Amino acid sequence: MQTILLVDNDPLQALFRKSFLERRFRNVLRVADAAEALCLVEQPHFALSLGLVISPPNMPGIGGPEFVAELHERQPHLPVLVLGGSSEETDLDSHGGYVRYLPKPFANQDLLDVADEMLMQDVRAEQLYRNRRAS
Repeated sequence: MQTILLVDNDPLQALFRKSFLERRFRNVLRVADAAEALCLVEQPHFALSLGLVISPPNMPGIGGPEFVAELHERQPHLPVLVLGGSSEETDLDSHGGYVRYLPKPFANQDLLDVADEMLMQDVRAEQLYRNRRAS
C-alpha cells in the first residue's frame, strides 16, 4: 500500500484535505512543512512506501520549486502534485514528468482523480522497471 504525504502548513486546510483523501486512499500522512517531509523521505522504510507527495506551491522556509528539487534529489521518480501552482513556476522537464500542477480553483474530486492517476502511473513505472530487470 502506497503512502500519500500531504505537506501543508495550514492546519485547518490540511485536516480537510487529509480527511477527503482518506475517503479513497488508506495511507495519508500529513506533515506541516518541507523540512519534516524531507526528513521522512530520508527514512528508508518510509521512502519505500511513499507513492505521492502533495504540497502547495509556496511554503515558509523552502518553497515549492526548491522543495520539489530537493525531493527529486533524494527520489528522482517520486510523483509530486503541486496544488494551486502553475507549470511556469518551475521547469517541468527537469523532473522527468513526475510533477503535476492542479491549478486553483479545483474541486475535491479533481484532487482525488489526479492523485489516483499519479499513483497508478507510479505503480506501472515500477512494474515496468521490475520486468526489465527480470529479463
